[in-house]
Amino acid sequence: MHRGVGLAFRWARKMASSGPEPQILVQYLVLRKDLSQAPFSWPAGALVAQACHAATAALHIHRDHPHTAAYLQDLGRMRKVVLEAADESALKELAETLQQKNVDHMLWLEQPENIATCIALRPYPKEEVNQYLKKYRLFK
Repeated sequence: MHRGVGLAFRWARKMASSGPEPQILVQYLVLRKDLSQAPFSWPAGALVAQACHAATAALHIHRDHPHTAAYLQDLGRMRKVVLEAADESALKELAETLQQKNVDHMLWLEQPENIATCIALRPYPKEEVNQYLKKYRLFK
């Protein structure tokens, strides 16, 4: 681990332990399961990269939101949950629902093919977004 990162983790833990328990924030990602199967058969690394792109973009776009700022202040306690959507239509349907319900998210489109691969929400208390995600299973 990079030395500066280790110091940041220790500082974040110290700050977190000095006051009341902070609200638990989770960043949810929903990744297309069909991309790992034929006819696509994307390697695991490519799928992980899609989730990373979406997560990073969502954090950047919503960096001024208080939940995102709080999530990034305590690097040692970041929580992510990766769920699976069956295919592109299921992913786009979820994106539409999130848009209609004003849930901040990022639909990642792989370029230059313009393929929807992953949705990342900004960090939320899980009780605020569970209702939109409960039908999705953990990605396997």
